[in-house]
Amino acid sequence: MKTKAIIFDLDGVITDTARYHFKAWKMLADSLGFGFTEADNERLKGVSRMDSLNIILEINGAEDRFTLEEKEALCKTKNDNYIQLISQITPADILPGISDFMAAAKAAGLSCAVASVSKNAPAVLKSLGLADSFDYVADAKKITRSKPDPEIFTVCAESLGFKGSDCIGIEDSQAGIEAIHAAGMKSIGINVTVCSLEPDIHLKSTAELDFASMVD
Repeated sequence: MKTKAIIFDLDGVITDTARYHFKAWKMLADSLGFGFTEADNERLKGVSRMDSLNIILEINGAEDRFTLEEKEALCKTKNDNYIQLISQITPADILPGISDFMAAAKAAGLSCAVASVSKNAPAVLKSLGLADSFDYVADAKKITRSKPDPEIFTVCAESLGFKGSDCIGIEDSQAGIEAIHAAGMKSIGINVTVCSLEPDIHLKSTAELDFASMVD
């Protein structure tokens, strides 16, 4: 296989916004009197906002407590919390190894895309100084199925003009790795807590990314 594109998750791969998502959900959970731990937060990685809320409600036995309109309002509150928390992100928050890996990919003529279910991805990329660094950024508002469904990775590949087998996906969650494989792509996992499917390449951190040895 000759790799033609690299598709990056955002949270936990390009920058560490996962901690801000946890804090934002924790603020919401605390306001509702619900329990929510960092271990619980692992289930939310790579999952849409509404699906994340439903997981928190399920954890607390409150699946049927809120109407859809009330859930949408809770999701907005969480997002308001998150936007406030990430307002100070700068290019210094790009994770180690990412800039060099992207530069090597570009030098080799590969396309790069972002597969994030976060509707705030464009704002985060702008704050990081990376708004113009990608050939395609998935529009989370148009993605109907959360990871581990492969939809977002398939959309990225097709939007770049490639098949899944032409691409490598980089993820930090189990759901993301499953989505990459379901899309027919090779996977690189960053500190993934494996509970089902192993990534093709397992790294402890983005600092271990090495373009020459990992991309054919």
